[in-house]
Parts: sequence; structure tokens; C-alpha cells
Amino acid sequence: MSSKKTFSQSSKTAKRAPEKPAQNPNQSPVKKTSLFKRLIGLSFILIILAVIAVFAGLSYIKNSYEKPGPLAVDTAFTVPSGAGLSRLSSLLETGGFIENGTILRAKARFMDIGGDIKVGEYNIPAGASMAEIVNIISSGKTILYPVTAPEGLTTAQILRIIAASDHLSGDISLSPPEGSLLPETYMTPRGMSRDAVIRKMMSDQTALIKRLWEARQEGLPVKTKEEAIILASVVEKETGVGGERAEVAGVFTNRLRRGMRLQSDPTIIYGISKGEILTGRDGRQRGLRRSEIDRKTDWNTYQIDGLPKTAICNPGADALAAVLNPAKTNNLYFVADGTGGHVFSPTLAGHNANVAKWRKIERERRGR
Repeated sequence: MSSKKTFSQSSKTAKRAPEKPAQNPNQSPVKKTSLFKRLIGLSFILIILAVIAVFAGLSYIKNSYEKPGPLAVDTAFTVPSGAGLSRLSSLLETGGFIENGTILRAKARFMDIGGDIKVGEYNIPAGASMAEIVNIISSGKTILYPVTAPEGLTTAQILRIIAASDHLSGDISLSPPEGSLLPETYMTPRGMSRDAVIRKMMSDQTALIKRLWEARQEGLPVKTKEEAIILASVVEKETGVGGERAEVAGVFTNRLRRGMRLQSDPTIIYGISKGEILTGRDGRQRGLRRSEIDRKTDWNTYQIDGLPKTAICNPGADALAAVLNPAKTNNLYFVADGTGGHVFSPTLAGHNANVAKWRKIERERRGR
């Protein structure tokens, strides 16, 4: 009987269900899972909304950046030295070039624009968008102002033109030699220094004479580039007719080869007034006096052999080219013909006849 009891107890023990751990009555596994899923879903929605908001913001910025601006007329805008796009956006908004500087700053921050902005004055067209304005002030294509130095002016006269150009900056500290500036129209940005313009004129003249010298005619009486500049300055002052420069240069070349004096009136004037207009007591322009023709100076080619001591003006490119490739001619003389040009002659007799004609024209003009 003891064995049966034992068997019976074992069977009851084997069939008993395993005990479950005690549970907290306040926790629900189903509720925890549901809350976690809702949090994930909410986070996903927030991320989607954030992405949508970012794209919407970028789209708004892009549209605002590219739409036409409020500017009614073309207007100059100056990019000051050291200014970044943040400061420029404020200046543009204050000046009425753009409606909202914050948009431009945001565009700069998120799209990495404006790194190539260059100092200077720019023309902003009417209705320009922010994008167009940034492209303009990043291009370096600033507003340019002309500084015109006509051919035949002395260095002092050209320096006065530069000093009077109010878009340039700084005082003139340079003293260029006579004949060292290349007369031309130079396009210059606002704020360019006056000394920089002068250096440009000097470097351009140096480059030009170097190029012309290398291609010069053989056998010329001028032996250096400096002598070529001096002779070109005399040619420049003798005629304002472009087609005559090579012929006038040919006459002077022939005279130098023969040891004849140049006998150029402008050289007399330079020795008297350094190229300034001669005036009488009434303040009006006057001609040369016999005493001035007979006065010996370092420039008066009626009284000295060869070339003047220095150039008598700043010759232009055509005059420089003319003396280095003069016309091949037999002429030794020329005189005004009354029409703004000159009449040329290979002989003194022919020249004297031409002078007589010119004197008659002068008398007739004074008699009017």
C-alpha cells in the first residue's frame, strides 16, 4: 500500500501547473506596447512635418530670392571694403534694393553664396532679384568712369585732368617725366587712386614703345626709345591731322639725317611756358614774337641742333608709330595750308612759295 500511495502522490505532483510570478496589478503589457507604438508614430509624424517645414521654408526662401525686387530705376550700389553678405543685406534692404534682408542672409547661410563678392560700385537694374544682385556684385564688373588724356598735352596738363576727376581718390604723389604718359581714355572704377591711374598711363606707354621699337624701320636717326618719344612729341604738336603724322615724321627724319635743325614752333613755346598757351596782356592767345624765336633754350629747335632736351608733350600711339616708321619722302619743309593741314615741299624755294600763300591767308583772316 505504501508504494501505491507514493505513486499517487507523484502523479498529483507531476500534473500540477507551474507557478506564475506575481504580477503588479497596476501594469498592463498591452497598454505599454500601445503607448510605445503611439510615441514612434508621433515622432515619425513630427519628423515628416519638420521635413515638410524645412522644404517649405527653403522653397519660400528660393522664391523670394529669385522674384523681382522693388527697385524702380537703375541705381548704383557700392560694396564697401570688408563688408560680408550679412552687412550687405542690411545695406541693400535700407537702400530699397531688396524687401527682406533676412531672406538674403538665410540664403547665404544655407546655400553658401556670396563668397566672391568684390568691393566696388555696381549698377543694379530696376526690378533686379536678390539672385541677380548677388551675381552682379560677385562679378567684379564695377561701374567704370572715363579719364581722358588727349594726345599732345603736357604731363602737367594731364595731371590736372586726373586731379579734377572726382571719382578718383587720394592725392597725386608722383612726378612723371614729360612724355612718359600714354594719352588715352582710361576706364576707371570709383575709388581708384590717382597715383594708380598715373602708373597705368606710364606702364602702357612703356609697353607700347617697347613693342613699336622692336618693329622700327632700319636706319633711323633716333637711336634710343627716349629719343623716339622726344621726336614723337614734336610730331604730335605739329599736326592734329592723323594722316599727316607719318609725313611730318618723314620730314623731321630727313632733316635729322642731313644735320638740319628741326625748326619747330612748338619747341619754342615749350622753352618759354612749358607748353602752356602763350597769352598777351589782354589774356588772349598770341603768336610767337621774334625775340622768342631768337631766344636760345634747351628746347628751341631754331637755335639748337638735333632734338630738344626732353619731350615737349605726351605723344599718342599714332605719333610714336609714325616716328618709328616714317613716310619715305624727299620733303624737307612744311607749312600750314589754311585748312588745318599742311603743304609739304622738298625745296626751300617751294617752301617759301607755300609760306607766302599762308601769310596771305592769315592777312585775309585778320581783315574779316
